[in-house]
Amino acid sequence: MKRARLLLFAAVPVVVTASVYLLAPEDSGAGGAGPDLSTAYRAQAAQDAKGAQGAKAWAEGAGNAADDEVLADLPPGLDAPAKKDLAQQLVASAENSTLNWRSAYAYIEDIGDGQGYTAGLIGFCTGTHDLLTLVERYTKALPDNALATYIPALREVDGTDSHEGLDPGFTAAWKKEAARPAFQKAQDAERDRVYFDPAVRLAKLDGLGALGQFVYYDAMVFHGPGTDATSFYGMRERALHKADSPTEGGSEKAYLDAFLDIRRAAMKTRDADIDTSRVDTAQRRFLNEGNLDLRTPLEWQVYGETFKVP
Repeated sequence: MKRARLLLFAAVPVVVTASVYLLAPEDSGAGGAGPDLSTAYRAQAAQDAKGAQGAKAWAEGAGNAADDEVLADLPPGLDAPAKKDLAQQLVASAENSTLNWRSAYAYIEDIGDGQGYTAGLIGFCTGTHDLLTLVERYTKALPDNALATYIPALREVDGTDSHEGLDPGFTAAWKKEAARPAFQKAQDAERDRVYFDPAVRLAKLDGLGALGQFVYYDAMVFHGPGTDATSFYGMRERALHKADSPTEGGSEKAYLDAFLDIRRAAMKTRDADIDTSRVDTAQRRFLNEGNLDLRTPLEWQVYGETFKVP
């Protein structure tokens, strides 16, 4: 029963989500069955549902006009400019130990995690395809750039930690290009297309407020938009097995608590010695304080360092 409902909501977020989200209290403890669907809609959903894979496909652009109407009626949440900037600061505190997230455009190094070079404001990696996609899309729009000549090498090392064909000049070329506003805008656009927009869209239709939307976004950034057990869509599917989302009539706090438990375990699965403070003393802190709207001022710790936003 739970499995069937999970697949239904994962692949096809329903048009009645808006009424559930807007009429429910901020954090309902209800364990109700959630909104019912017509027989025809259930049949369509059953045909399209693919679990985590279906959720991934939908969030990356397979949503329909009815979903857009639902989203238009919801509060802006993390899409509000001030909240989006706050989200970038929170991510930057964990990724680059700074609140100045714009300083990360030129960042590039191999941090020894098996994913090659990590670069840019969201940690695009030469070994995880997103850096290659960024450079290809940027080069299509602006062929005359310092990174274009590295595309063949980037294709060869994609999926590995190799630097073959990239050293010694790639890091210098990245830093040079990062000074150009056009490449900064390209990084912003790819961040939004692959990470921010799908995460926030799906969080809203799961009934989550600004904090939950950020929880999804940060998980998407760190774990990647994959469907395995330690990637974002796989973790969300497991969380929905463990607790009902607000859309399904569950408690927002309880659902986010379950998601963060699963995410922390996924981080430890990847690296038993990893620092999980971005969850433990940041997101979990906001959740325990009941700050589901991610209201400022905020104070949190990452890697033992304290950050504050007034």
